[in-house]
Amino acid sequence: MSESLSASPSLAASWQAGCRGAKANLKPGLLLQAGALALVLAYYWHPPTREALGRLSAWRVETGFAFSIVSTSIFGGLLPVLLFWSRAATRSRYSLGQGLALVAFWGYKGIEVDLWYRFMAFCFGEGVDVRTIVIKSLLDQFGYCPFVAVPVTVLAYEWIESHFNHRLVIADLRIGGWYWRRGLTVLVSSTVVWMPAVFIIYALPTPLQLPLQNLVLCFYTLLVAHLTARHQ
Repeated sequence: MSESLSASPSLAASWQAGCRGAKANLKPGLLLQAGALALVLAYYWHPPTREALGRLSAWRVETGFAFSIVSTSIFGGLLPVLLFWSRAATRSRYSLGQGLALVAFWGYKGIEVDLWYRFMAFCFGEGVDVRTIVIKSLLDQFGYCPFVAVPVTVLAYEWIESHFNHRLVIADLRIGGWYWRRGLTVLVSSTVVWMPAVFIIYALPTPLQLPLQNLVLCFYTLLVAHLTARHQ
């Protein structure tokens, strides 16, 4: 593993890499969104599905942040890491310590995302009308995502990928233009996954929003891991 961060791409190169990532993820992203949409439609039109999700919603409310931590750490951290370890070509990608760090990070993110959904419900209510869904989705994609979710996630992956060498990460930050060099690629690439998905997620009652986003999250974390990979 190199003792320095990979060469810093220009703004244009970061944008182009993000667009390539978005194009490459278009088909799997559409499949994920179709699955999420089918689940939402089943919730409203298929009584057995509504009943099952109603029980999940009640359990979600009862367990509170414990559900957020455990479920998000599994879908965002544990499952992707196990997938890497299960394949010979990627088995050496993460050490045990790095894998545990990713699980812990996504456990924290579960609390963060849960608080965000609760904040949106507090500010705009828990309605699932078109106006409420659009407002929440736009704030999510153009507020929370670019200013909180992406930079925090990319920084965490940079630190873990560098084998917890915070000096390398700090040095990279001090170069300047970090967001455009590191965050923009992830932001642009992830748009094809999350932009339609958040509209679908906010169409469900608040307690079911986190479980649905976790289904999309597993694919998203694989995307982030690919885009933040260190050059050997």
